[in-house]
Amino acid sequence: MDVLAAFAITTLTLATPLMLAALGEAVSERAGVVNIGIEGVMLVAAFTGVALCYATTNPWLGLSAAVVGGIALTAVFAALTVNGRYDALLVGTALNIFALGATAVARRELVGDSNAAFIVSTLPIWSVPPVALALSLGAWYWLFRTSYGRSLRAAGENPAAAMSVGLSVVWLRWVALLVSGGLCGLAGGYLALGLSNTFVEGMTAGRGFIALAIVIVGRRHPGGVLLASLVFGAASALQFRLQALGLEAIPYQLFLALPYLLTLVAAAWFSADVARNTSTR
Repeated sequence: MDVLAAFAITTLTLATPLMLAALGEAVSERAGVVNIGIEGVMLVAAFTGVALCYATTNPWLGLSAAVVGGIALTAVFAALTVNGRYDALLVGTALNIFALGATAVARRELVGDSNAAFIVSTLPIWSVPPVALALSLGAWYWLFRTSYGRSLRAAGENPAAAMSVGLSVVWLRWVALLVSGGLCGLAGGYLALGLSNTFVEGMTAGRGFIALAIVIVGRRHPGGVLLASLVFGAASALQFRLQALGLEAIPYQLFLALPYLLTLVAAAWFSADVARNTSTR
């Protein structure tokens, strides 16, 4: 029973950054904007949070800074895509590249040596997971049980009809993206300050892209995102558990690849499902 309880705890804590980032992406996609730059948003948020915590020794201030950093970078994305009407795929890709380079340079400037220790105070590991669960429930209620949520979904499903009844699609998409940025910032902050006590270059390690897969599997619904996040969190927890068993006959790289293999399987399954639904119409 202790093993199962430990596995469940590990699953939830590892699922939390994925859940928050995927929830934010689901909100923005409901408003009609796909942001593949959430990997970069999480990375910038993680660095911002650790940097302020490093300066103040206060992890809660660091977490707040991470949220602000996530919102700020997403606001840049919103300005370019919603107002500037630049291609969201290109802007998101550029943000990911920018975040990877900028945080690496900023870390070296702050610490002085790429190999120097960058250790900070950490949040209690159980501080954010209950918040993530509550936010999943709150997002469901907001999107599907309030008039504002219906307006936001209308902006994504039929923007022309939304504008015809006086809704501002631009404003609704800005709101959705800023909410997304805050959630991705919280995800990056928890990753650095809750699951770790440092910032490492590229430490998001593809979690933003896994979050995009979770949104696909969860069908952009908060409930589906919650369940899919727990599945991916369980895959990560299983990876650590299998490594701990010391199975020398199996390369450890295979265990490390488990979450990413699951991402590929999920994407393939979704593509096949879409093809089946299209063929039956």
